[in-house]
Amino acid sequence: MENNKILYIAQEIAPYLPDNDLSSLSRNIPQSVQEKGFEVRTFMPKFGNINERRNQLHEVIRLSGMNIVIDDTDHQLIIKVATLLPSRMQIYFIDNEDYFQHHVVKDIEIRQTPEDNDERIMFYIRGVIETVKKLRWEPSIIHNVGWISALAPIYIKKIYNEDPSFRSSKVVFSLVNDAFEGTLDPRFVEKLKADGIEANLLTELEGAPVDYKSLIKFAIRNSDGVVCSMPNVDPELIEYAKASGVPFLEYPGDDAQAYINFYESL
Repeated sequence: MENNKILYIAQEIAPYLPDNDLSSLSRNIPQSVQEKGFEVRTFMPKFGNINERRNQLHEVIRLSGMNIVIDDTDHQLIIKVATLLPSRMQIYFIDNEDYFQHHVVKDIEIRQTPEDNDERIMFYIRGVIETVKKLRWEPSIIHNVGWISALAPIYIKKIYNEDPSFRSSKVVFSLVNDAFEGTLDPRFVEKLKADGIEANLLTELEGAPVDYKSLIKFAIRNSDGVVCSMPNVDPELIEYAKASGVPFLEYPGDDAQAYINFYESL
């Protein structure tokens, strides 16, 4: 790749949240890719149980303050940043008092208040995109990990595709074990249309409330590449990805070079 900038949009990253398969993956792969000479920036939500003082988060005033409209309501975008040691990889946090609590909670908000997840996903992805634009950064690869990033492919490929920051970007989506129960708000598709996504791009989400599998399949259809980033991922989703015709990488373990080779093939 002539452009060595890679953006990771993550759901959970250790050590900011407890170690699990997802949070460890979202730390280790970007960190390993950066160690191979790539310029990496990583985003995650600023969940309420992330200790800002212990993790040395601080607000980036020049990036904060924008209002993002979701379902005709303004929501202020707040950007915080920390440096992951010893790799010195920068982690940006998307914050907002409507979707992410400013006090310690028992569990992260996507599980504690799932009724807001449709708008939370929209706000998070819009927040990442607007921040990258402000940074005047042009990633060659945008790699999404976790279902909270599932709208990134459609936004980047269909709404922001002419923006200088994204017009040359390839979008990769990881299949992982992170299923949620139940469905998103019944008005989810209506809200996406109001946000500028054309109705003909949403037909496969209509007719029934959007659940985990339909959301992930939607992300697959709009991506340039799909990686099976964990063992024992739902076989239905793996088969769907392979049948879609989107370039697919079988589970590569923690081999960062396998990810890089896949990026370079797109």
